[in-house]
Amino acid sequence: MADPGGESTRSASEDISREFKTLVDPHDLDSIKQSQNLVLGRLQDSNAVLSHFNDYSENCFAEVSADFSRNTRLLRSMKSDLDYIFQKLRSLKAKIMETYPDAFPDDSAIEALDQRPNLELPR
Repeated sequence: MADPGGESTRSASEDISREFKTLVDPHDLDSIKQSQNLVLGRLQDSNAVLSHFNDYSENCFAEVSADFSRNTRLLRSMKSDLDYIFQKLRSLKAKIMETYPDAFPDDSAIEALDQRPNLELPR
């Protein structure tokens, strides 16, 4: 059973598609395809370069991470040691001030003598 309405629909759709083909210049389509292929090639090259860089960065991080964590532990240990030393110095200074009140100059003279930055204060 052939559908008589289906045949007219088919011919109408072919006519419309032919009309659409005449709206677009084939040279413009070729130019667009060439530009798209050029962009695709550049994107693939960029992707390859970025993948290589990521691999290189991963290898460098693997080499450096052990040293970094070891040095971090060392710095934390040094900081705790220095905190302990400064705490002891403060307590010794307090004891000396109790015993000998004139042993240290007043605060204005201390500031003039000691121009070092206070590392215990956050910046």
